[in-house]
Order: sequence, then C-alpha cells, then structure tokens
Amino acid sequence: MSTEDEPLDPRDLLDTQTETHLDENAVAELIESIKEAQYFDPTSMAPLTSASLAAIARLRAYQPPPFATWNRLPLSRRAAVLILLFADRRGDLRVVITMRAMSLRNFSGNGTGHAAFPGGKADTLEETPFEIARREAFEEIGLPQDDKKLPPPFRVEHLCELPYNLARTALAVRPCVAFLHSDDTSGMKSASVEESMIPRLDAKEVAAVFSAPFHNFLRAEDEVRDNETVPGKRSDWYSGSWSDWNKTRWRMHDFQVPIVNQMVSKPKSRDGGQAAISEELDHEELTRYRVWGMTARILVDAARIAYGEDPEFEFNTHLGDERMIENLEKMGQMKEKKLGGPDLSRTDLEEASKKTAAELRKSDAKM
Repeated sequence: MSTEDEPLDPRDLLDTQTETHLDENAVAELIESIKEAQYFDPTSMAPLTSASLAAIARLRAYQPPPFATWNRLPLSRRAAVLILLFADRRGDLRVVITMRAMSLRNFSGNGTGHAAFPGGKADTLEETPFEIARREAFEEIGLPQDDKKLPPPFRVEHLCELPYNLARTALAVRPCVAFLHSDDTSGMKSASVEESMIPRLDAKEVAAVFSAPFHNFLRAEDEVRDNETVPGKRSDWYSGSWSDWNKTRWRMHDFQVPIVNQMVSKPKSRDGGQAAISEELDHEELTRYRVWGMTARILVDAARIAYGEDPEFEFNTHLGDERMIENLEKMGQMKEKKLGGPDLSRTDLEEASKKTAAELRKSDAKM
C-alpha cells in the first residue's frame, strides 16, 4: 500500500465492497467525519494517509446487524475484545496485539503461541461490550478506562463493533474497534503513539504488547515500505489452510508479524507467570510473532470492512458466528457455565454447525 496517496474525495468512500446502506444525511455526516479526522499537525508528523482516513470513516459508518441473542445470554457466556488502532508516523494504521504463552517456545513461528486482543469476560450483565473491552484492556495492558487518565494528548474514540464471534470456550465475543488519537485540540503538536504511548503500556497480564500493520491483514506477503526491511522473506507473512471444524469449512489464517522495527512492551513488574516468560523472551532472538486462530480471523474481517476490499487469499465470506451462537442458544446450549462442569459437546457443536451451514447456503443462494 502506497503511503503517498492522492487527496481523498469523500464521495469515493461510497464505492466499496462493504455494504453500508447510508442515506443522504449519513453521507453528509460521513464526509464531515473525514474532515474532522485530519488531526495530525504536518509540522510534527505525517498526516493520516487517504487510505487510513477512508478506513476510519468506513468503520465509523459500519453498523453490525441486530443480535438480540446477546441480551438472553448469561453472564458467563459474554465477552468482548478491543481492536485498538493507531496511526504510525507515516499515517498508516496499526493494531495493538498481545502475546500469551505457556512456554517460551510457543512464541516462535513454528510454535503454538497465543496472540490475542486485550479483552475478556463480562463482570456484570449491565456492562456493554465496549465497557468490557476497555476494562479488560486496563487490567491486561494498562490502558486507562477513563480518557482523562491517558497522558496528553492521547484519547480513544469508539468507532464501531463487529458481529459476535464464537470462541472455542463457547463464549460470544464482541470485537470493539477503537482509534487511539494522538492529537490535541489546544494546539499542542501531535505525538507518536509508537514512541510515546506504546512504551507506557504495562503488559500486566500478558507477556508482550506489540503492533501490526492493519492493512497487511488483507495481503499474502509483507507490505514493505521505502527504506524498510523485514526478517526473512516477504512470503513468510502469511500461510493459510481450510479446516473442517464440527463439519463446517473454516479458513485458518496464520500470520507472522515482524517485530524488529517496533517497540515491544513487556511487564514492568516481573514476579512470575507471563512476566517470567517475558524475561526469557528478552534473551531470544525472535523476529516475528505468530498471529492465528480467532484473533487472525477477526483481524481479516475488520480489515475487510475498514478498507472495503477482499483479501488476496481465500477466506470465509460471512462475518462472525452469530448464526452459530443463535442456533446454540435455541438448542439450550448457551446456558450459565458451571465451574468444573461439562460444556458444549462435539455433538452440540456439530448439530448447530449443520443448521448454520444450511442457513448460510440458503442465504448465498438468494444473493
């Protein structure tokens, strides 16, 4: 993706593969939001590229379909994650990701390290998904819940929420997209998130906090910019395969994110657990972190919506797993989790998958 884009015509945003169904008033608001997004002082850093401006505007305009099932789910089945975007010094968008692992070897490209967004389970039935995501982001990486407690000039804007995903632990997970602004309306020059904010984050409950180029999750190879290099080959970035999960075809995405050209935040207090892993990690010469599973799939879906384009690789066309969650709830399989008790069985998941697959085929046939 070029970082020297032509000036953006806001009306061009309506020509996109992602359907938004905006009326004239919404179009006017969308155009105004693009103008308002020109936050960065060009004397201190590059402004957002037109592609980044368009991505933020699309995310602001995106409305997920209604999902009444969430309101019927018990507390133990509710969760949310925070997709936190920020602009680098070239004006391109990056996304914050955390790393967890049971052992050091799991961080390697050939291991089974667990990349995840900040997020977790609901504490109360009254919490909104965005409140869940912000609270968990504070607990895990030290991002304050209250913008007033963020060091100036940073602030967080809630852009949108994506359709719910079904975690392997049988949780309904709402991805919440937000943008970390580094502007200041009082006239203060813009700050660099990479240089000023990311190092201040405290990886309190994870082994590392790093970032990845957001648009690259639509590409089969590393997007290398002028005067930059990546470890290994550009083709190391992506590999994927189709998998049968409960008799449904799923595209499994596997990304290898370069970490050599960025600051990686580690736990400031190292008393054991993830912090101990992080200490060992300091002595390893790792050049990429593996991002896979549900996290990778959500990143692909979010990038599809943001940039209005399809990936270069194969992918599942539907967003999220709301039909699957709805079918499980109708079957009575999304009741309160019992500590130490049995959860969803393979039979439960296969039955719900069959119903979901049939519904998706009918939906595709009508298109």
